[in-house]
Amino acid sequence: MSTQDELFSRVDALLARPDELPPPAERKRLRRAAKVTQDELAAVFEVRRETFAAWEAGRNEPKPAKRAAYIRLLAGWAAKYPDLAEDEAGAESEPGLVEGEAGPGVGKPAGPPPEPLAAAVPDAAAPATAPAPAPAAAAASVLAPPAPAAAVSAPVAPAGHAAAPVAPSTSHPPTRPAAPQLTPPAAKPAPRATKPIPQPTGQPLPRPARKPADADPRFPHGPLAVVDALDGEVTAYCAGGLVLDCPAKSVASLVAWALEDAGLGAPRLHRHGKDQDPLIVLTAAAAERFGLPAELADQRGWRLPDDHKVIKQLTRSRWKLTQRGFGPWARIYRPAQGGRRQCVQLSVLPWDALDSRAWPGAGGLTPDELAHVLGLYAARVLTPRGSTAVCGLELMTALRPATRPVKDETAGSYVSGPNPVALTRPVDPAPPEAPPEHPVAVGRAQEDFLDEEAYQWVRDVQLLSDQECLLPWAVGMDINTAFLAAAPRLTVGLGDPVHVSAPVFDKKTPGSWLVDLSHLDLDPRLPSPFTPTGERPTGPGWYATTTVAYAAELGADIRPLEAYLRHEKGPYLDPWHDRLKDAYLATMTDLSIPVAKDADPSEVLAAMDLHRALRNADGNDLTAIRTLYLHLATWADDDLRSVIRRHAQGAMVLSAIKATVKGGIGKLRERPQGRGYRDGQRWPALERPTWSPHIRAELIGKARTNMHRKMHKLAQLTGRYPLAVLSDCVVYPSAGPSPLDLLPRNDDGTPVFGTFRIGATPGLAKHEGTQQMMWAVDIMEQGYNPARHIKGDDHDAVAEGE
Repeated sequence: MSTQDELFSRVDALLARPDELPPPAERKRLRRAAKVTQDELAAVFEVRRETFAAWEAGRNEPKPAKRAAYIRLLAGWAAKYPDLAEDEAGAESEPGLVEGEAGPGVGKPAGPPPEPLAAAVPDAAAPATAPAPAPAAAAASVLAPPAPAAAVSAPVAPAGHAAAPVAPSTSHPPTRPAAPQLTPPAAKPAPRATKPIPQPTGQPLPRPARKPADADPRFPHGPLAVVDALDGEVTAYCAGGLVLDCPAKSVASLVAWALEDAGLGAPRLHRHGKDQDPLIVLTAAAAERFGLPAELADQRGWRLPDDHKVIKQLTRSRWKLTQRGFGPWARIYRPAQGGRRQCVQLSVLPWDALDSRAWPGAGGLTPDELAHVLGLYAARVLTPRGSTAVCGLELMTALRPATRPVKDETAGSYVSGPNPVALTRPVDPAPPEAPPEHPVAVGRAQEDFLDEEAYQWVRDVQLLSDQECLLPWAVGMDINTAFLAAAPRLTVGLGDPVHVSAPVFDKKTPGSWLVDLSHLDLDPRLPSPFTPTGERPTGPGWYATTTVAYAAELGADIRPLEAYLRHEKGPYLDPWHDRLKDAYLATMTDLSIPVAKDADPSEVLAAMDLHRALRNADGNDLTAIRTLYLHLATWADDDLRSVIRRHAQGAMVLSAIKATVKGGIGKLRERPQGRGYRDGQRWPALERPTWSPHIRAELIGKARTNMHRKMHKLAQLTGRYPLAVLSDCVVYPSAGPSPLDLLPRNDDGTPVFGTFRIGATPGLAKHEGTQQMMWAVDIMEQGYNPARHIKGDDHDAVAEGE
């Protein structure tokens, strides 16, 4: 039994402990009660705002001196602003526990997740001239945006062309459906509307759990970390909000830490695949801390020179680099040991590792916010390992590995064998499928190639009727991930092409067919489904199976002259489609956009309008968004800024998913790069099994004919014809500014099957933008495509990679 002195010593030790910080929720309450912002407190403590935000959320703790000052501040506020909501009976509540100082590789707990936001759709929007609502009705009021301006200005025109008129900013038409509402956090409930408000499905952008219940125990801290340096300390921000102390002093030790101590990585996506390598993302400060230059001097090769000190350090530590060297995305590895990969993916942010077209706004995120956004992408798609195009291609391989273990009956052991319905080896294309510089295609005439590309078509202005020209609006609709929607159940070739003369057409056999489709007489007010320009074919041409199958559907007499067919075939893209579709829908749901196929189209359009307004809102000037959506006037500034940040981050994830789809398809036909290339030479991409231009041709052909099928059906039902098509965007003349003003409905009000339908799922349509019809006609007369600028505000769909 302990002596009295020993007991006193233990008690004294307890008394000597530093005071504990209150729980994160109480820290936030006290700051708000004092009406002090995080920026003001960050200035007081001489730290960055994101550092103070981590203190307040409990994700990190101040150093002792600043910790004592922070505790003193909170204690003073607690005395001044007591919590009046505490239990009136005076029951004591246990103070929140805060972990002590963590050693290397030990994380601090993430703070509580933000309150969920429920989206609601009111019955009607308040007119633009309506007086300000009373507080009780503020949550149900929405201020409609002003009508489009009649003034037209000119954008920058391509060289050698006259400037095309700029579309006035009317992406939100004046008679749009009522906008959905966001319910503020529980602490500040919104006033109840006078009528019940339907609640669409969906939650705001979630933060991945710090350690999900089903997390792989080999990777307790998630797939990646964003590493930052401040005041001589290196900190790693993980995807689930966890913050790790990083003891690394060099890139070589950083790689070793990532593999051995950080607990980073992700499990394989297919049982015959490989685990996903950990990703370390370096901020500009961290890159400088580890001896990397602020920018790459080799702007052509886009890599560090071999004699750079960092590469020498890696070599001395027996680390290796892939052939692409140390660039914005560097893969650093050693040979596998005991069946376990020793590979780390390194991403250097100041070297433009994240393309702003795929990750818009990512450059302005704090390290913890970037870890959150990249973590969502990693959880739903795969851990980033290059551009979104590289990720799209590698996702195909991760879901359909080339090999699997096969038992050798003779030896009684397992050996590597081909995986069914996978691309298992490099295969040369048929001559018409190859790009002109490929060795099998050099010297062929232009008309001897497959031309399966997306639409870029404008109707001849001479074919516009007076009735169409008198309509007030031009309405653009965009097909959600049109290429992804074309992928499911698409049978593609997996092996070598076989040349056949005068074959009988079989729509179930993938391949390339030389056939004359010029005899098919179609309405000239619609683009031809057989060419990307929309022009009618003038003679025999090469087409993918999906295009020829649609010609047969339209009644064409199919008599192929020759073909290159692939009898080894299968639905290779199905798992790729399923994973990306799930990722797309999950992110849409996070943004409170209804994703059910039978969702009310007006609710979908309203939810998308609200998301668009929030993602583009300026968190430093909340007046504009509050003027547009009056029910947001009841929200505290911090709450509204939090919602704006979450919608902006959700938009980044959504943009990256869409770029993964398009980029992955593009990589199937990657062209040679570099000034030293000469036609007829082979290039590195040809040596991978996934270089398969015939798969890209089948997919794009199906997406283009799907678009034509919808336009053809709409013309049959309503007599309406498009003005222009650009890839997956189509523009129609309309009597009203909304897509709902031109799309047909059944007698019961449901959308008509077979034509364009408004919705959030892949293959359905969303509102792209609305402009005045006079503007669209002017654009067409100058030879421009109105679908390219239909969003307004100087938006250029081609320049922005859409």
